[in-house]
Amino acid sequence: MQEEELQNAVIKAINTALGGKDEMLTALEKNIAMVLALEDETSMESLDAKLEELQQELLKRANARQDYEDLADEIDLLREQKQNAMAENAEREGLKQRIAEMQQFLAEQRGTIQVYDEQVVRKLIEKITVHDEKVTVAFKSGMEIDVKI
Repeated sequence: MQEEELQNAVIKAINTALGGKDEMLTALEKNIAMVLALEDETSMESLDAKLEELQQELLKRANARQDYEDLADEIDLLREQKQNAMAENAEREGLKQRIAEMQQFLAEQRGTIQVYDEQVVRKLIEKITVHDEKVTVAFKSGMEIDVKI
């Protein structure tokens, strides 16, 4: 596929998003709601509380010269779970930001795009997959649009 053909397919995908702006904004709002539903701040709080509790118990056992290896293993596991939860939260925040950027772009855009703009593409597009008969444009907001070639 020639670069110009690919650029035209990307322009078509962006214009499709602009043409169905209301539907696209509704879908983005649903995406945000889904991301927010995935957030579970109480799990982070419960992990912290459990870690604190286990650390206190570990200190008691260590001071009493009792075996505390099982507690140390459990604390390590909880720390790993907390690290994973923090990474997932950061991912969700990034996704929310990308969705918000797409919403802002759609709200500000008054017409269709006539010329390929590298800055707009870098801002909005996550990846482009070329198939035999179509190009799939994946937006950073999580939406995908297929363009026939």
